[in-house]
Amino acid sequence: MNPHAVQADPATTSMVGMALLRNGTTLDKGQFSNQLSKAVEFILKEVESSSPNSLNITNVIGTQIQSKLGQNIDLVLASQFLTNLLEKLPENHPMRKRIDKALNVCVVKIQDGQMADGSTKGAGWAGVLQSSLASNALEAAEYAGADVDVDKLENARKYQTDNFNAESGSVNTDKGAGIVLYSVSGSARAAAKDARKTKERVQEAKDQGLIEQAEEISAEMLRKIGFSEDEAVKSETSYKVYESAKQTAQRSDVMSGFGNNGGEEFLSFLQTGEGLVIGKDDSWRNWYDDVSGKMVKIQNQDGSWNGHHCITSPVFCTATCLLILSIENDLESLQTMGGS
Repeated sequence: MNPHAVQADPATTSMVGMALLRNGTTLDKGQFSNQLSKAVEFILKEVESSSPNSLNITNVIGTQIQSKLGQNIDLVLASQFLTNLLEKLPENHPMRKRIDKALNVCVVKIQDGQMADGSTKGAGWAGVLQSSLASNALEAAEYAGADVDVDKLENARKYQTDNFNAESGSVNTDKGAGIVLYSVSGSARAAAKDARKTKERVQEAKDQGLIEQAEEISAEMLRKIGFSEDEAVKSETSYKVYESAKQTAQRSDVMSGFGNNGGEEFLSFLQTGEGLVIGKDDSWRNWYDDVSGKMVKIQNQDGSWNGHHCITSPVFCTATCLLILSIENDLESLQTMGGS
């Protein structure tokens, strides 16, 4: 990826910024720190100059990414970028307060753009990905200390998990262009944190001899070890959605997505992988071996990637693929967030 090729839309700029951060560049060090600084300044100015009444941060409209993911995708990805940036900054960094303020602006806009069912307004061709990324953005912003409405976050997660029926294995693809991958990767990612917490509490109970080691997780068992009625039902659902959805998302027929690779496929792969890491699921290494092999096979001669349908932008796709391939660099931070 050529970091000099950052395009002047916030969605692409944010993806490039996150890829640089995951690969070791910071505002103060690294070969591309100057380019990262320019990307940060661009995003901050977009956020700071945006209207409080707007659900987005940019006046650029009609981009390929917006038409495919949703009208507010620039906002969602900018929020994730700012959160990732805060994690890498020392507490006394002179940019920290400005970035934190901009993140809170993004959080308010994301929450204002949430519909009653938990999805995000302005859905595009694969709007379920915009909604899933919005859920991820709120989760990460909460971890970073932003003022997140926990009910809005829960509603966003519920929308994603409700797209997958763990009993039947059926997937709601109404806002996913009819493509199972786009919906199911979001379901697995949204359920990962709750599923991990449930497994950890169950293991503690087993270690204490409160239940048999072989006992399967169920609402009845969770009630037995101290979960409230509502908590038991919700936790059982999250656990079952995660365990089933993560497998579906990694099936070869599902990973084929639209039939070839576009930016939507790359984002879906990334969500699946981050969900596995957040869930502290050792199977992420099998996922990585599989998906990295796919990435290498379709890499262009110049080292870039581009989509073969829909989101085709080489800059956007290369940044997303780098985030996939370098996920190990953020293992600790993703797992820490998943345990918070």
